[in-house]
Order: sequence, then C-alpha cells, then structure tokens
Amino acid sequence: MDAMFDICYLASTDGNNVEPDDIPKTKESVWILGKKYSAIQDLDRIRRDITSIIWCTYRKGFIPIGDEGLTSDKGWGCMLRCGQMVLGVALVRIHLSADWVWTPETRDPTYLKIVQRFEERKQAPYSIHQVALMGASEGKEVGQWFGPNTVAQVLKKLVVYDKWSSLVIHVALDNTVVKEDILQQCSMHNDRGDSSTATDIAVTDWMPLLLIVPLRLGLSEINPVYVNGLKICFKSAQSIGVIGGKPNQALYLIGCVEDEVIYLDPHTTQRSGLVENKLTDEQKEMDCTYHCRFASRIPMLAMDPSVAVCFLCRTRSDFYELCNTIEKDLMKETQPLFEICEKRPSHWGPSTADIDLQNTSLFTEFEDVDRQFDDSDDEFEIL
Repeated sequence: MDAMFDICYLASTDGNNVEPDDIPKTKESVWILGKKYSAIQDLDRIRRDITSIIWCTYRKGFIPIGDEGLTSDKGWGCMLRCGQMVLGVALVRIHLSADWVWTPETRDPTYLKIVQRFEERKQAPYSIHQVALMGASEGKEVGQWFGPNTVAQVLKKLVVYDKWSSLVIHVALDNTVVKEDILQQCSMHNDRGDSSTATDIAVTDWMPLLLIVPLRLGLSEINPVYVNGLKICFKSAQSIGVIGGKPNQALYLIGCVEDEVIYLDPHTTQRSGLVENKLTDEQKEMDCTYHCRFASRIPMLAMDPSVAVCFLCRTRSDFYELCNTIEKDLMKETQPLFEICEKRPSHWGPSTADIDLQNTSLFTEFEDVDRQFDDSDDEFEIL
C-alpha cells in the first residue's frame, strides 16, 4: 500500500516527487496543531502527523453546483477547502484522538465516516456543494470567493444539521471571546445524536467546541506587532491552526517554526470520487488523495492580514485552559490579537446562538442575513 500512496502522491503533485524543504534543520521547536516537536529528532513524526491531516483540495468532475452548473472549484474554492480541513482536524480529534495516525492501510470505520462527510456528494454534510450553497446565506453566490469570516459562519451553520459530528462552532465577534456565550452554547445542546465515539460528552455535559476568531492583522500586510501573538496561538494545546493564506491564495496554516508558518495548500486539482468503505483499489487510491506527504512554509510577514484563528476544546477543562492562555499570555502582548471577557458587552444585544442551534430544520431557500461588514473576501481572489 505504501507503493499505492507513492503513486497517489505523484498523481496529486503533477509528478514532482522531489523531497521539499518542508521543515528547516533548526534547533528551534516546531509547532504543529498545538504540539511541540524537534526539527532534528522528530522529522519522521512531524511528517507522519502532517500526512494524517485530512487534506482538502480543488476537485474536478463532480456533480454540478448552482445555476452555472460548476463541476470544479478550481479558482474559487480554496478558502472553502481550508474550512473543510479545519473541520476535519476537529472531527478526528473528537471522534478518534489527537494522536491518531493515518496510514494507507487505514480502514477505521470512524475515520471513513469522517472522510465521507467531505466527499463531493450533495448528501455529504460538508461537501463543496453544501459549503458553497450555504454561502448564499452569507451573501456569496456559488463560485464567489469567501473570506475567513464567511467560511467560519458557513461552517457554524452546517454543523447544526450533522448530529453525528457532536460539535458546536462559535465564531467570535469584534475580536472578543465572550465566556458567557460559549459556556451557554456548549452546555445546552448535548442531544446531537450518537455520541458513542466521544464518550466524555455525556459525562461532562459539554459539547466539544470549535472556536473561530476572525481577525484583521493589518491593512494590506501583517503588522509585525502581531507576530508573537500568532506564535502564542499556534503553541496553544487547543490550536487547530489558522484559516488564512498569502495574498491571492487561501492556505490552511497548521503551525510555525522560527518566524515562518507551516501550511497545507489546497491549490492542487484532483479528480472527484468516493472512498466509501475503502474496499476497491480505486477507493484506496481516492483515500490517498486526502493526505499530503509534505507541508510548505512561508514567512509570517508574507501572510495575508485576514485570518481566522481556530481552537478545539473537547472538554470544559480544555476551554478553561485556553481562557487561561489568552488571559495570561495573549492579552499581555503590547497589541493583543484578540481579547476575552466574562459577559457579553451590553451594546451587542442578545445572543443569537440559541436560535441558530435550535433551528435544525434544513431549509431549501437561502435568505440573505445581516452581519458585520467583512471586506476580507476580496483578498483571496485567485488571479
């Protein structure tokens, strides 16, 4: 099967199998999704863990989407794919574990159930079809580019309809994390169906939380004052990366080393297909296309300033630990990335989280909804 992965990898990278300079030979620590590694001693483990991330890329030849009948998301779906990757990491950590490892032989039924949720099928809860169509409720037509905030809002709505995922998404407003809103949201909705693969949910009365904080870290480029804050986020035990990129390209930023970010790139166009139960050679090869052998890196200051920082709190204690990191480390910065407060600011008005999470009837007509002005979308047009 390793040979099959090699073939798959060659096909998905246009035949370029030259080992890249993905991880620098440095004495500085490497941080990937909140875990600390040695660049020298742990290189194989770093690559193994990166390969285990569900890698979502452009696809072609899928069932047409929208009025234009689009059969590929090449040129417009990179931010949507980054959102899928964040959600994939969250689901693996909730339903498998933070230390789970993928190999070409993997046929774990829980893993397959997760991958199937991202396939190019209309029925898949997080398919490109579902993400693109739900974007209409955020004022984005199919084929239009999303910014980090838009994809966060879309994912927040989609998880409501997938009971098995057992996940709550909270999108912070105005660079502010409100403890009261999150505790209410994660404590009230623990009836989302089968939680047999996430046993601590019923015990702790806590719905696992994917916290997404959309930020603007400069006008046209990142302000260097925010670099250390980004590093603090990447080093947090609850970190599951950053939805962001470089100008004109959305990337899934999974970690950092020295003054660089490490990322997975969705800009590879692969054919569509189904993994299903991974019984046939074709299904095994399709599963390989969801895993990338090597990550890439760019300087932090080369990032686009529009980002969305992502954290996963599987338990209530995870959330309190994250709050402590924000209060003790992040907010001590000269210019904090974002803030945390106990209660919702009075001028915000009532929370709509309860309405969003209880309205679980699928709707076929999408209505435009008012939301705060978000000008980040234009930053990710693919030229």
